[in-house]
Amino acid sequence: MATNGNGRSMESRTGRNNQRYNTKGERLVAGVVPLTADKSFVMLIQSTRRKGWVLPKGGWELDEECHEAAIREAWEEAGICIQIDYDLGDIHDTRPRKKASSSSSSSSSKSKDGKGGKDSTKEKAASLYRFYEATVTSEEVDWPEKDKRERKWFTFADASELLKERPELLTALDRSTMKR
Repeated sequence: MATNGNGRSMESRTGRNNQRYNTKGERLVAGVVPLTADKSFVMLIQSTRRKGWVLPKGGWELDEECHEAAIREAWEEAGICIQIDYDLGDIHDTRPRKKASSSSSSSSSKSKDGKGGKDSTKEKAASLYRFYEATVTSEEVDWPEKDKRERKWFTFADASELLKERPELLTALDRSTMKR
């Protein structure tokens, strides 16, 4: 596996084979609200699936703690090194559910310990997000998803406007100590 000068992987993890789910079948997702040291700006990244800007986030996998997944996602998606400052808590995805195709490998999984195990539900399960407020300690020139995403700093007002269609991301931003 290729690494950069800091020993970080230059490849993003893909797939959902190692994905965690809770007992309700919700996919467990870790994310960050990456702020400048003075808390005046938040970094957003371009979504790869939709137009628009999002916070760095992604699946919490079996071989890591939630905060480790958040740090990994910040690196893979935004190319940033961070220091986690606060746990912003759980946020439920309130968006309408989409139907999963019968050939989809992302059907919900259920188990008491939040670890794998396929279920044959026809509707994609919701996600349960855990966000962390973090200070960006460095921005790297090369990172795993550099060719897929742009990253950019925004004020609270601008970020709030850009995230208005994503209530779970807006809630995370609102819970942060970012300057309003």
